[in-house]
Amino acid sequence: MESTLDSLMLGFQVALQPGVLWYAFIGCVVGTLVGVLPGIGPLSGISILLPVTYGLDATKAVVMLAGIYYGSQYGGSTTAILMRIPGEASSVMTCIDGYAMAQRGRAGAALCIAAVGSWIAGTFGVLMLTLIAPPLAAFALRFGPPEYTALLVLGLVLLAYLSSTALPRTLLMAAIGLLLGAIGIDTMTGHFRYSFGIAELGDGIGIVPVAVGLFGLGEILSTPSANITGKLITPKLRELLPSREEWRQSFWPITRGSILGFFVGLAPGSAHIISSFMSYAIEKRLSKKPEEFGHGAVAGVAGPEAANNAASTGAFVPMLSLGLPTGPVTAVLMAALLIHGVPPGPALMNDHPQVFWGFVASMYVGNLMLLALNLPLVGLFVNLLRIPYSYLYPLVIMFCILGVYAVNNSVVDVWIMLIMGALGYALRKFGLDPAPLVLGLVISPTFEMSLRQSLVMSNGNWTIFFSRPIALTLIAVAAVLLGLAAWSLVRQRRDWRAKLAEAEGD
Repeated sequence: MESTLDSLMLGFQVALQPGVLWYAFIGCVVGTLVGVLPGIGPLSGISILLPVTYGLDATKAVVMLAGIYYGSQYGGSTTAILMRIPGEASSVMTCIDGYAMAQRGRAGAALCIAAVGSWIAGTFGVLMLTLIAPPLAAFALRFGPPEYTALLVLGLVLLAYLSSTALPRTLLMAAIGLLLGAIGIDTMTGHFRYSFGIAELGDGIGIVPVAVGLFGLGEILSTPSANITGKLITPKLRELLPSREEWRQSFWPITRGSILGFFVGLAPGSAHIISSFMSYAIEKRLSKKPEEFGHGAVAGVAGPEAANNAASTGAFVPMLSLGLPTGPVTAVLMAALLIHGVPPGPALMNDHPQVFWGFVASMYVGNLMLLALNLPLVGLFVNLLRIPYSYLYPLVIMFCILGVYAVNNSVVDVWIMLIMGALGYALRKFGLDPAPLVLGLVISPTFEMSLRQSLVMSNGNWTIFFSRPIALTLIAVAAVLLGLAAWSLVRQRRDWRAKLAEAEGD
């Protein structure tokens, strides 16, 4: 415990440097803007700004990008409460009771409870990250190539199992990402693979153009261009303080939401979205007056807002300590570290303590910044919704193209981004989630290297994955999940056939 506190003090020395504070502030402001503007989620914001980090060191880059991620959870609640427009997917549940409170003249109280609940949950999440990540990383140092291969397989299967789309579709997207990651020079033999004679593909397909194309350009193409601004409710600063009764009603929902959100955030998938839905359901179940939900229940705002912020922090634990991205956002953040020569995983804490602990400490500071930003400046952020999309989106597209080109001064990267933008649009139209594709692309080099090292260790004998206890356990869990998914699919088809036969009999 003493060494953890010493390391955290080192982190605060890094995080409180003027340069790091400045980039944390930029990340928090951009994250709030991204959360406020519908159609531009945290993934799009991080992907678009990823090229900007190339001139920075690893600590400043990851601090800024992480600020966008957890800052968007704050900003998303603003439009959800004031306009019933979820600026971010995790704010969907906040719309229900937050907007109802706004219509009753309690918009300021709802915004204050959402911001304070987010701050408490975010701070709790960072505290848990500080306590859990070091021992988890120490345990993961026992992993060899077979264990790491099995862990990545389990991560992909778990992501697919918890995904909102069908498991075969999610695994298909992840497989395409793994195949795209195989393009370029083979690190073990030096051969060019699948480059089609294009010299720029020697280093492989860059994560930046793929992420910007799929999530920046693809999101814009698939979002309706109509201006969806409705009636704006702008609360006055003096109306922001909730009553004593509202604070009392929000205490336990914030507490439960913080704990639930953090532990849901450890699992792969869209944890910040899942946790907000779970928190709302739990608060409604535990409430003595469930009929108030949907009509302005304070717990319906406090619980989900705390849960989605705690989940966004919990997602950093497996990314930093195991090198396992649990979703597309953490995959892009992991890519940012890799781009700066800092591989996340068990050795991160020992090899790059300033990056790890500086990042952790910056999240304590960032949560305070967001609390200070979101309450006094709420009127300013809401007025951004008056900008017509016909002006806003062309500017975003221009920044996408300029940012991707500036990374390597490569027109090939721009073409990759444009192709991925069109692909992202098509995938959304066919109901396919592009997020696992990026996840597969990010982990592909690590997965291939650990798999081939494992086979070299065993002279090509695949039983090495079943002869080591940790690897065997991880593969067994993955197999159980696949079995459960298959059984669920069989039951659904059986029920469908039974209903069809019943309908034909009638």
